[in-house]
Amino acid sequence: MTLVLCGIPLSNYHNKVKLALLEKGIAFEERIVATGRSDEEVLCASPLAKVPFMLTPQGPLAESQVICDWLEAAYPTPPLLPADPYQAAKVRELCTFLDLHLELVVRQLYGPAFFGAEPLPDKFVARVRGQLERNIPAFQRLAKFAPYVAGDTFTLADCAAYVHLPLVAIASKLVIGEDLLAKAGVDWKAYVKFIEQRPAAQKVAADRKADEARTARMAAELKAKAAKTTA
Repeated sequence: MTLVLCGIPLSNYHNKVKLALLEKGIAFEERIVATGRSDEEVLCASPLAKVPFMLTPQGPLAESQVICDWLEAAYPTPPLLPADPYQAAKVRELCTFLDLHLELVVRQLYGPAFFGAEPLPDKFVARVRGQLERNIPAFQRLAKFAPYVAGDTFTLADCAAYVHLPLVAIASKLVIGEDLLAKAGVDWKAYVKFIEQRPAAQKVAADRKADEARTARMAAELKAKAAKTTA
């Protein structure tokens, strides 16, 4: 059975797993599955109906870091974690900071930043800003950018950093009014440009752009249909 990555190419967590698959050269099928679906087939694989999830010969797996760790164990070559257990734990530490302490915090701003939602209350935005201004320097204490986020080798931490850092920067700029990563001295644009020299990252970026266009077309079609219905 070929591995099946289920989700949407617009999702940063989907692309985190996809980048790991491509970097490892693992054969896989990509299946478009929207988040939040309530059908039993999806809930059996991802109980919270979150994407991505993966279908494997042994059964389904949900949660991007769990999937990445399984890929590393099941397909150890080429490695995306150091052989030394402590250094491998340091890479996972970076992944945790990126997922939980940066992306999950800034995700609270995605509605108005990317999806046309109403502006958030000033108190809410100020709270998120405070969290980011505390968490970004903490991340900087761990990140090396030498030239990869964990050191001189591409790792799973880069799979997370490549997809998360632009969202942290752009969402904070759009909603808070400042790119909080750049303000803290994180040159995320240079880092992303460096990672996109890799064919796997180029593939992820191209597929994401294509899915953005597909989503925009669908939104336009739904808007036109709604206009006809109310005319």
